[in-house]
Amino acid sequence: MTRYQETLYSEWGQNFEQGKTLFEAETDHQHLIIFDNPRFGRVMALDGVIQTTEADEFLYHEMMVHVPMNTHALPKRVLIIGGGDGGTLREVLKHPTVESVTQVEIDRAVVDMCVEFFPNHSQGAFDDPRLNLVIDDGAAFIASNTATYDVIITDSTDPIGPGEVLFESTFYQGCANALTADGILVTQNGVPYMQGDEVTNTYRRWRSYFATRSFYLTPVPTYAGGAMAMGFASKSNIKSPDHATLLRRTKQLNTLKYYTPDVHLGAFGLPKYVQDLMID
Repeated sequence: MTRYQETLYSEWGQNFEQGKTLFEAETDHQHLIIFDNPRFGRVMALDGVIQTTEADEFLYHEMMVHVPMNTHALPKRVLIIGGGDGGTLREVLKHPTVESVTQVEIDRAVVDMCVEFFPNHSQGAFDDPRLNLVIDDGAAFIASNTATYDVIITDSTDPIGPGEVLFESTFYQGCANALTADGILVTQNGVPYMQGDEVTNTYRRWRSYFATRSFYLTPVPTYAGGAMAMGFASKSNIKSPDHATLLRRTKQLNTLKYYTPDVHLGAFGLPKYVQDLMID
């Protein structure tokens, strides 16, 4: 039996039974592999780190998208940085207020291979006329961007390799400039128990640009080490909608498997060890 060993941590890790290898290659930016696993279905890894699986992707994508989208009163223009598997885009397009989505993905091969091998992630979303797909470096795009967005979602890899620049102060400054006055930024910030520096560094770097700085948590089994954190920021002082408002907005969405108004509100209740990471 072949095992796939994740290499994210040197001192600890997880491995998967590796069934049929569906695709493996060095792209222009990273090593990409897609293989079958009897528990999680198809699995994708980049540079030795698990990125997504068929079985548990909904936990990640629903929480990354619907928390900011349901918090904003009227999200019309959305920017996605990364997210080449299409799951974040799929969830964004469920919102009837959305008029346009710009998605910036550095690696065309990720998009193409995920359309082929993970069709349920995107469910045809890459063909939606509201989408403008840009194959480019997200940091470079933000640096030259002149448009504004109601919601920006950074669906990035960890801060290694191509994703490293998406955790720098200059990138966050660019995101702040690209947000409308009441716009919301959400970021992928790793598993705090194992990657606490991602929370601390992001919180500190946001200080100069955002009035609202927070995090919320969601479980994703294949992001091992405990609940994962998603950063939540805005130039305005953002208050969470009440339960009735969230319920009304959620009723407009189809085929949810994890996100609910109760989960939304509860996700911002942070345990002490995460609160202790939020230091200036």
